[in-house]
Amino acid sequence: MDKLIGRKKELDLFDQIRDSKSSSFVAVYGRRRVGKTFLIRRAFDNKFDFYLTGMSNVNLSQQLANFHVALTRYDSSANERKPPADWFTAFQQLSILLESSKRKKKVIFLDELPWLDTAQSNFVPALEHFWNSWASARNDVVLIVCGSAAGWMINKLINNKGGLHNRVTHRIRLESFTLKECEDFLKYKKAIFDRYQIIQLYMVMGGIPFYLEQIDVAQSAAQNINRLCFEKDGMLRSEFDNLYQSLFDNAEKHVAIIETLSKKAKGLTRGELIKGAKLPAGGSVTRILKELEESDFIRKYISYGKKERNSLYQLTDFYSLFYLKFIRKANTLDENSWINGLDSPEQRSWSGYAYEQVCLAHTKEIKKALGISGVQTTTSSWISTSTDTGAQIDLVIDRRDQVINICEMKFSINNFTIDKKYAEELRNKIGIFKEETKTRKAIFLTMITTFGLNKNNYSNWLVQQSLKMDILFE
Repeated sequence: MDKLIGRKKELDLFDQIRDSKSSSFVAVYGRRRVGKTFLIRRAFDNKFDFYLTGMSNVNLSQQLANFHVALTRYDSSANERKPPADWFTAFQQLSILLESSKRKKKVIFLDELPWLDTAQSNFVPALEHFWNSWASARNDVVLIVCGSAAGWMINKLINNKGGLHNRVTHRIRLESFTLKECEDFLKYKKAIFDRYQIIQLYMVMGGIPFYLEQIDVAQSAAQNINRLCFEKDGMLRSEFDNLYQSLFDNAEKHVAIIETLSKKAKGLTRGELIKGAKLPAGGSVTRILKELEESDFIRKYISYGKKERNSLYQLTDFYSLFYLKFIRKANTLDENSWINGLDSPEQRSWSGYAYEQVCLAHTKEIKKALGISGVQTTTSSWISTSTDTGAQIDLVIDRRDQVINICEMKFSINNFTIDKKYAEELRNKIGIFKEETKTRKAIFLTMITTFGLNKNNYSNWLVQQSLKMDILFE
């Protein structure tokens, strides 16, 4: 895959960094497989003044030998020297190399940075010294670092309390593709999926470029899901454990939180989460939640009309949700379990929830379709305070122009029909919302369906705006 799809915001930032009149320290982080290295290589057309990739599970001397080999690619005279004995010497050799460069901007790319920080290596103090004593004093250095170990990047670099505190000049948290970017990606692969099938794929693997790269364009969405997730050697069948172990140290607690959240669609408070995951209450939980949030596995949100202390945490990683719902419990002897279960009640229930999460991941596109991009808004969910009603609204758009959009998301293979039972449910839900929130704003019911809404007396009476899945691709 040679073409870089999307990433306009990140490319624009790199252009600004090139034109900057001061040195830049750029940290790129995000979940595994999201395309961090590919982005950086393409943004700079693989033209670096020094490029080093850390090695996994090796000791200090092997990392330094690897550094020495990288140095010889840019300075042939380095062959005459022994590998550096420590990281301070290594960075000194790097500064000498860069001082000889005639380029306007000297670009350094240190990939898989966390792997360089082996036990008792003093790598971080050496990096601090290199930046603080040499690079930051110049105006022509661009230091780019990234790594898959998101926990390390967040805690030891971005939130560093020592010599690197506030030294990172630019943070890029690389996020998953949007639906539009997925569509562009698949078109580049010459796929002919319609948008319904693209959403099906998104609900299973999210907008993760590496996962999308595994799609066979000669197969349907259902066939791809079956092959990648349920066949014996399917790439996504064994990805879950590798995913969390590569991102976080002692990932058992992270996984416990993910598993607990997967059982409660609406989300859990911090206290409920700690109890459900059987974790000790303390600062480590705060750190773990922050790491998962920064890596786009979970989201923290405040229910409409509630205080910060009532915040809920919700699982948002599509692959993790699908794995825990279907893949983990799949019979290894039944490699066609997904195909065989198409349109089963379990699959329909999951599809409805997953489609809601797709919509929540594209609220910017929804607001654009509603024509309120320029209106100040806050988005949230709402859960009734009454345990009797069980009323819940997954997307509430509270507008400064005295309107509230209550959004209902419905996934179906045909046009959706509001029948008498559902109409009554909607009327009750809106009534309870008005009563409990005491709002005086106008309530607009907005339906977001796959193929549209069939018009009948119920829809004409209840629905102010009807949107199709196509708006999520804009």
